[in-house]
Amino acid sequence: MEDEIKMKIVASSKKEKTQSSFGFFQQSRNAIMGAADAVRRVAAKGGFLDDSRRIEALTITIDGMIWVGCANGMLIQWDGNGNRIQDIQPHPSAVLCLCSFRSKIWAGYASGTVHALDLDGNKLGEWVAHSSPVLKMAIGAGYIYTLAKHGGIRGWSITSPGPLDGILYSELTAKGFLYTRMENLTILSGTWNVAQGRASKGSLESWLHSAVSDVGIIVIGLQEVEMGAGFLAMSAVRESVGRDGSAVGQWWLDMIDETLHDMMERKSQDVMGKQSHQWRKFERVGSRQLAGMLIAVWVKDNLKPDVGDIDAAAVPCGFGRAIGNKGAVGLRLRVYDRIFCFVNCHFAAHLEAVGRRNADFDHVYCTMTFSRQSNLFNAGAAGASSAVQMVRGANATGANSVEGMPELSEADMVVFLGDFNYRLDDVSYDEARDFISQRSFDWLRERDQLRAEMEAGNVFQGMREAVITFAPTYKFDKHVAGLSGYDSGEKKRIPAWCDRILYRDSRRTLGSECSLECPVISSVSRYESCMDVTDSDHKPVICLFTVEIAHIDESVRRQEFGDIVRSNEEVRCKLQELCKIPETIVSTNNIILQNQDTSILRITNKCTESIALFEIVCQGESTIKDDGQASYHHPRGSFGFPRWLQVTPAAGIIKPDHVAEVSVHIEAFHTQEEFVDGVPQNWWCEDDRDKEALLVVKVHGRYTMETRNHRIRVRHCCSTKMRKTDPKPRDSVQTQGNLLHRADYQKLSVSFDVVDHLRNLHSP
Repeated sequence: MEDEIKMKIVASSKKEKTQSSFGFFQQSRNAIMGAADAVRRVAAKGGFLDDSRRIEALTITIDGMIWVGCANGMLIQWDGNGNRIQDIQPHPSAVLCLCSFRSKIWAGYASGTVHALDLDGNKLGEWVAHSSPVLKMAIGAGYIYTLAKHGGIRGWSITSPGPLDGILYSELTAKGFLYTRMENLTILSGTWNVAQGRASKGSLESWLHSAVSDVGIIVIGLQEVEMGAGFLAMSAVRESVGRDGSAVGQWWLDMIDETLHDMMERKSQDVMGKQSHQWRKFERVGSRQLAGMLIAVWVKDNLKPDVGDIDAAAVPCGFGRAIGNKGAVGLRLRVYDRIFCFVNCHFAAHLEAVGRRNADFDHVYCTMTFSRQSNLFNAGAAGASSAVQMVRGANATGANSVEGMPELSEADMVVFLGDFNYRLDDVSYDEARDFISQRSFDWLRERDQLRAEMEAGNVFQGMREAVITFAPTYKFDKHVAGLSGYDSGEKKRIPAWCDRILYRDSRRTLGSECSLECPVISSVSRYESCMDVTDSDHKPVICLFTVEIAHIDESVRRQEFGDIVRSNEEVRCKLQELCKIPETIVSTNNIILQNQDTSILRITNKCTESIALFEIVCQGESTIKDDGQASYHHPRGSFGFPRWLQVTPAAGIIKPDHVAEVSVHIEAFHTQEEFVDGVPQNWWCEDDRDKEALLVVKVHGRYTMETRNHRIRVRHCCSTKMRKTDPKPRDSVQTQGNLLHRADYQKLSVSFDVVDHLRNLHSP
């Protein structure tokens, strides 16, 4: 009976302890979430967050419509009277620039994408112009040129998308061997859960010793750099206002910098002698931290010219997908014009949380968006990238990317590394220790949760992992060397391969060879853990990739493109057809009008296949002397039409075998009010001499830079000199000039009414 009471007391104590721990955990979660939400509200109220409706770009099209682009990706169409016609959002990224030419509109986005649209806003085509934001666009010599944030400039034919694309693509592809270049690269990737500790330089050298070989790029992912409720709350605050990093994270970056420097210096001295001061160095080119997760990339100095466009991203998975105690940080970079993504993850813990770990991966893969620049390095123009989409599970839905496709699926190579936290099923602590001591890893691998979930297609779809030949990397007692260091505490956690590195390249099948269609082929030359490092309860892991990259020599391809355009008869014929200016005629070359008269100018498109685009400009204005000679010629330049002349519409599109009607209208005389001794008076301010304007009707084809011009002379014929009139003011002061009483002023319909009315006025 006494034993039974003791058992009940112990059970009750454990239950209370569990409830107490859960209560503290819940309170911490609520505090962190509350702090993060408060800061987001303050940031939004204080203007720290961008206004997504802000207008970023504007252009006017040949049909007189005005298009504006907004920071949220919205395109808005207005007519010339200020009426809002339509809103469209073909892309979620911010619109940074707009450009129009003839019957097309181009939109440049912060994502580096360019869209081509027709005048109704229908998308004709899209392409990735750069790997950084498109800031400006300009038209010239049959091309639309795009300027990227990193300074790169690229040109695209204004006929694209169009009938020439298929021909040029097939011809260029056939000559691919002339401009294809092959490169070989070694990448070292490493992951380590540091358990809020700090490593010695000796531990880092033991882990990264492979870096002294022919490695070109080093990618390091750390987990649990810093933890705790207070730090997580502060991390959420910093993320809310676009900041990341911590003092501890910076310590790790600086320590790895120093370790790599020292190792490379020693290697150089061993090879070239102690007097040598020239050696290859690694330079850190990008980093990103989210709470306890940190990722950074180092590039060898001789490779740096071929690396650029470093972008960073972070996805929190903890506490309602809002806090970074679990989640991922990623870096995307261009290497030899191919896109590489490296993602450092820390997924849900505990043996039974397999579903949560799968969901964490799915959330990271679908929502990771590289819209934020890395904080160190960004340079160089980006080339075209050929990507292979990762096969997704039924529970995976795309988000935050063009057409619903996750951004990670568009990379040529993706590497996932980190503490994935997958454990071993159906094995006890003692059994695992026995098999590990015998180095019988095959039996343990069959019970690996990650392997089972990947084979079932539930997680890391389309990715591969090298064969594991090292002991499980979790959980160890700190500062205990060897395989005897597995958890000896009360919980005795079952050893597991929590720390992993997985990857996928451009291959659709394992037998694929490196080419422009399959531009990145990788293999693993080393996959191992560092068992002699004891600074954490996890062991660090490295994976050494040998990568073959096929890329394009742009200068050679441009030369081949020019040769095709010049020598291919089919291309030349289609270009001539596309650039042909439709034949048009105008109804008259001379128009004579009096005040408020209107004449209709008809422009006929005689072509039965192509549209004609026209715009009317005023080339100059003259005043006619009494002897009929023109004088005082004033070039109008870009200042539009004279005030006395209205031309509507001044631009437009004429369908094949159709006629456009243009109204040419003389404005009525304007009056200007003036006060004489406090009495309002009206006097004619227009010159009563005949005037003449020279209009030019410029006719374009759909893609032509050249025009066919028609010149139209419009003469404003006053015919009768206006005579002065006495306004008969109330006092004795006489006012000179052509004056009208306000009571006598009336709206006159046509020029004949004006003349007759002026004749009936009494002279002084």
